[in-house]
Amino acid sequence: MQEEKPILYIDASNHILGRLASIVAKKLLEGYRVYVFNVEKAVLSGEKQRVIEGYKLLLTVKTHTNPEKSGIRRPRSPVNIFKRAVRGMLPMDKPHGREAYKRLRAFTGLPVEYANIELTRFPEAMSSRLRGRYISVEEVSKALGWRGGGK
Repeated sequence: MQEEKPILYIDASNHILGRLASIVAKKLLEGYRVYVFNVEKAVLSGEKQRVIEGYKLLLTVKTHTNPEKSGIRRPRSPVNIFKRAVRGMLPMDKPHGREAYKRLRAFTGLPVEYANIELTRFPEAMSSRLRGRYISVEEVSKALGWRGGGK
């Protein structure tokens, strides 16, 4: 008899990316199966141009073996940026960390099959707590070359 894991549905709109990622990582380690929607509407704190330049700097890193062919793979889509943030907060060198990461699903927008589900929001991770400027993950992704949608 396989015990059913609890499922958590989260709306990432107007949440700070890092704070939301840390909450999601803790829930994954507790055994939850986590579905995160609207990841493109999550925000990164900081002045717009500075955040984009910081992410573009990561794209210029090369390896010594064959720089033209194999640079370090960097996420460009909002889903992969979010998943990479969560992955960095999990112990991926241990089996329970890898298992936890497999329980994470992230989506841009809200798929039709999840339209009538109650979504959780975390007030401690909301962008309204920020005093300064911020930029959405979607804007960063588009600046990095993400063409959007896929629908």
